[in-house]
Amino acid sequence: MELNTIVIRNYQPIDRESVRRISCMTAFLEEPHNLFIDNEDILADILTRYFTDYEPESCFVAMDNPRVVGYLIGSTDIRKVRIGYLKRILPNVIVRGIKTGTIFHGNTVRLLWHIFLSLMKGEFRIPDYSKEYPATLHINLDKQYRGRNIGSKLLGYYITYLKSNNIPGVHFGTVSESAKLFFQKMGFELLYSTKLTCLHYHFGYDLPYYIFGKKL
Repeated sequence: MELNTIVIRNYQPIDRESVRRISCMTAFLEEPHNLFIDNEDILADILTRYFTDYEPESCFVAMDNPRVVGYLIGSTDIRKVRIGYLKRILPNVIVRGIKTGTIFHGNTVRLLWHIFLSLMKGEFRIPDYSKEYPATLHINLDKQYRGRNIGSKLLGYYITYLKSNNIPGVHFGTVSESAKLFFQKMGFELLYSTKLTCLHYHFGYDLPYYIFGKKL
């Protein structure tokens, strides 16, 4: 794969299924998603639907024509994302999870139980950075396309888009050590870090959780 074959462009509705596919493949640090949630459609809704369906203008894809090999989905205002998830995404996910029986499957029950335990421990009580860093993002690539500077190009397009809309800053969270190194290289500042125990039962260790931000 030659880098000069890669084209970055604005997200289009025809890209939706490719973005959803990549999101599910990479959702749990490369582990098969069915070890946690065996309904790919529901998982993809949780990960991507708000961005692709309600704020597509803030999303970009990397093309190795005719294939989508990576994406950056984002929002200019994380407060809108939170409201969108509470009012639009989660209610639909819960109803479909019950109707399909997904919510009662063993792996899903185990995951939800451990997420609940983490909630009770206060692990998701995270400082609010939405005033100084209102935008947010999620970026991912097909595994075989990583390490080729494609992520940097996607991020560059997104930063240019945010600046053109006078957005003062962007922040996001990640549990990935490789993402941590990438965003530090791209000039992002580590704003906050903690540990999450909710996937300890699978990985055998607590996951680091990092929040990075960048003023624009």
